Amino acid sequence: MEQWHHRTVIRDGINLATRRRGNPDGPAVLFVHGYPDNGDVWDAVADALGDDYHLITYDVRGAGASSSPRGRQAYRLEQLRDDLFAVIDALSPGRPVHLVGHDWGSIQAWEAVTEPGAEKRIASYTSLSGPCLDHIGHNLRATGAGDLAASLRQLAKSWYIGAFHIPALAPMAWKLGLGDAWPDLLRRTEGVSAPISATQTRDGAQGVALYRANMVPRLLNPRERRTTVPVQLLVARRDRYVGPALLDSVAPWTGQLWRRELNTGHWGPLLGHAPLTARYLKAFIAHIEGAPADAALQRARVTAADGPDSGKLVVITGAGSGIGEQTALAFGARGATVLCTDIDPDSAARTAGKIQDAGGQALSRKTDVGNSRSMEALARYVDKELGAPDVVVNNAGIGLAGPLLDTTVQDWKQVLDVNLWGVIHGCRLFARQMVDQAKSGHIVNVSSASAYLPSRALPAYATSKSAVLMLTECLRAELADQGIGVSAICPGIIDTPITGRARFVGVDDDEQSRRRDAAQRLYHKRGFTADRVARAIVDAVQGNRAEVPVSVEASGMRLIGRWAPGLARRLARLDVAP
Repeated sequence: MEQWHHRTVIRDGINLATRRRGNPDGPAVLFVHGYPDNGDVWDAVADALGDDYHLITYDVRGAGASSSPRGRQAYRLEQLRDDLFAVIDALSPGRPVHLVGHDWGSIQAWEAVTEPGAEKRIASYTSLSGPCLDHIGHNLRATGAGDLAASLRQLAKSWYIGAFHIPALAPMAWKLGLGDAWPDLLRRTEGVSAPISATQTRDGAQGVALYRANMVPRLLNPRERRTTVPVQLLVARRDRYVGPALLDSVAPWTGQLWRRELNTGHWGPLLGHAPLTARYLKAFIAHIEGAPADAALQRARVTAADGPDSGKLVVITGAGSGIGEQTALAFGARGATVLCTDIDPDSAARTAGKIQDAGGQALSRKTDVGNSRSMEALARYVDKELGAPDVVVNNAGIGLAGPLLDTTVQDWKQVLDVNLWGVIHGCRLFARQMVDQAKSGHIVNVSSASAYLPSRALPAYATSKSAVLMLTECLRAELADQGIGVSAICPGIIDTPITGRARFVGVDDDEQSRRRDAAQRLYHKRGFTADRVARAIVDAVQGNRAEVPVSVEASGMRLIGRWAPGLARRLARLDVAP
């Protein structure tokens, strides 16, 4: 990578230490650091962006190599805003910058982008973990009883702000060893490696003035601060200091807004997932510079008509009919973009068309879940064209009934390839994408009530669905620390087309047709439809439920299998074939 070029920008006697590198004719990107950092904290993101951009960082007053003026008034947001404008005017004269701020850098950047005429200097703004204090002040005034719990949770996260207002306490802590311990503290609390700074102790001690000069005045007396600058929010879902809810009400104050979420902590976007942050910045900057938005950025656009799952990508296998189709329609109605996949491309396209006709967003793709190459091709397509999914529903399955001794190796291979390996492929491929792209996602595996009880009539089918149930439990434990939920859905007697396509081994064609017809009549008479299973799937995702037996018979079979195994074994000996 090209070396940084240093330059001092002077404003009203304050020295601002700046650095720049890259292509001076490329899009200008200005990074503003937060507390208790300096401009070095952006190095990993800058490296990931590469040298096609004109990259600029600077140490804000009181940090790094910049001046540290005395007095609380010197750290008011108006002063920080004018410093930022001075850096833009000096290093990118005549060309608006793409502004990126983190923590207090984001707070002071909000002060700049909401200034009248800011669009002449700022082409776009990406905010990370730092709200506009005026917006928060207005939100606090408007908080009703229903929002009290959220306000209390954020107050608990912000305990340190009160401590910073105690005279001499915070500066003393930094001077007594917090500065030396800071990198190790970040490793233990955030799981990231922080750059070692020679000015860390001074940065921490002096930077407390930011809080003392601005928090109380702005929160008690908020102003009307709006912007026409395009804004992208990168929201850290596991932020210990700035709860995601603080950024939920930004839309009324902005003209154009995009929101992306990362399953990481406060410093994660800079130090833990810098390549991912750079990827989001590249897509956003390219769009602002005139390129068409990619599919992931399109989903991230915030609009007034957003549903509860707006911006999310949901991938569903076996979406051409039955439970898969109804689940696709349910997520589509909630505002998600749904990728409908099925081995029958026409049926997948019909489901996607129904979502589109209802005003939703959907795509379709032919996929054979039992074929590893087909599933890997699907995963490559999703990763390249759509970005990692937020929800994956491994639903595709086939039915097979009849004695084990009449079940051939080919029969076993077919049912296990689809019912078990299809789920394994969906889990391993898309869980990896979720982890790599810091998604707080969810995987749903459709098992069956047959997973709960043995059956002489369904040895292959019950085995495959029992394996899906255990796979789900194992994966749920593995992904818990990654913030990814995994749920098993166990439907009972559901009226879906799978009954008409189920195969019965060990019988001739006439008997197979008779049994299929009998099964369809039974399931139709039961009257439990696929849309009710779809609602259970949506609820499982919303509530992160581990296991959901759907229907009374499924709950009963689960109860017997777990608490009366002897009875379960006796029931298994019954010949329940239609």
